[in-house]
Amino acid sequence: MFKYTKITASVGPKSENLAILTKMVRAGANMFRINFSHDTGAVQGKKIDAIRRVARELKSPVGIIVDLQGPKHRIGNFATEDKYKLTVGQRFVFDTDETPGDGTRVCLPHPDVIASMRPGNRILLNDGKIEMRVDSVQPTKIIATVVRGNEIWSRRGFNLPDTFVDTNILTDKDKSDLEYAITKNPDFVAVSFVQSATDIEYVRDFITERTSHKIKIIAKIERPHAVHDIDNIVSVSDGIMIARGDLAVEMPFEQVPAISRHIIRTCRQMNKPVIMATQMLGSMVDNEFPTRAEISDVANAAYLRADACMTSEETTIGINPVHTVETMSRILSYADMDTIANPYDWSRIDNIPENNWSRSVASMAHLNNASAIIVFDRDGVATTQISCRRPDMPIIAVCNDETVANQLCLSRGVYPIFDPEIFGHRDEKMAAQILKIKLGSVVIVDDGTISLRDLD
Repeated sequence: MFKYTKITASVGPKSENLAILTKMVRAGANMFRINFSHDTGAVQGKKIDAIRRVARELKSPVGIIVDLQGPKHRIGNFATEDKYKLTVGQRFVFDTDETPGDGTRVCLPHPDVIASMRPGNRILLNDGKIEMRVDSVQPTKIIATVVRGNEIWSRRGFNLPDTFVDTNILTDKDKSDLEYAITKNPDFVAVSFVQSATDIEYVRDFITERTSHKIKIIAKIERPHAVHDIDNIVSVSDGIMIARGDLAVEMPFEQVPAISRHIIRTCRQMNKPVIMATQMLGSMVDNEFPTRAEISDVANAAYLRADACMTSEETTIGINPVHTVETMSRILSYADMDTIANPYDWSRIDNIPENNWSRSVASMAHLNNASAIIVFDRDGVATTQISCRRPDMPIIAVCNDETVANQLCLSRGVYPIFDPEIFGHRDEKMAAQILKIKLGSVVIVDDGTISLRDLD
């Protein structure tokens, strides 16, 4: 099924075997996400090996994203596994004492968080179902008042929407996971809970000190501080993931659609791919069919011209990962065709000098009713820039580097081919035939040269 918007599918217990992975690629998955929040590096490494094997057997580039857990904060344990009652207005203490909690206090095993808090800051627990407001901060404790919520229990995650936490973006676990992941040569690394461009620069230095493999970095936008620094973060990243789950907890949820739209536009202007993530087909974890709202949500990502949509639990623990990918593919395919049939004036956007040449390529293809744009690309830069102009025809990227082909699996409308022979002979007709693109006029981009050719 032909589609422009890509699918990044998360891999888990229900989707990690070869047969399911193969079916998911055939159903429309272009990328796979490996979540290092779960399982050990060796277990995750087997998933990466399986994906590589599927790609070889299908003779099709498939990208891999290693997603680091990041500094996810959780409270400690209570004395029992019971849920403890909370009353609005009551005092509650978070401290560094590792003694199990008793319903009025609990351990907060993150001294950096305590040091970063200020009176008036909010603490949100259990995906925002509990809200507390900080009254005072002492060297080893935070005294807060319950604003919302009626029960609390062990190991709840918490969010700090008002607080910039002065902490290393890579925890000890992340460093260990990343060092292992580097040995498997992933195509992308996704960095969780980014707060500033400096976080991305730190991770890039960490990677380049350990490998010469061209791993790209995706910044996950899930904190208010990242939204406020989005231009700088996009500038230093290789791609963006709009992680709407935590973002909608840490910011007013009604703002998330507008924020998403702004981030997509910023990524296009700066020639960076962008992924729309979280709960896109969440009901399909337990059901065979999505809700009507989810269908519209997936289609809207295509209308906004995001590069990709991402599945999470739907394909990791859901009842039918393959059907989920098939469903998303059908929605995206129809929405993509609708955007081509009813385009907005794309020539008016992204009007900055750095994009002029790629806009010229898209304009030439559009004005000449080209069947495709064929790019002979060594590093993926030209293809990515053309993709960010969102031309209304496929982009065939012929690569002589397998990693470049895998990384272009993320870019909207791009169909990468890893074939050194085609690349060496510059055989554009064979490239078009491989992806079953109807022949006719095509725009060729080769080492900065742009030409229009008739392949009939």
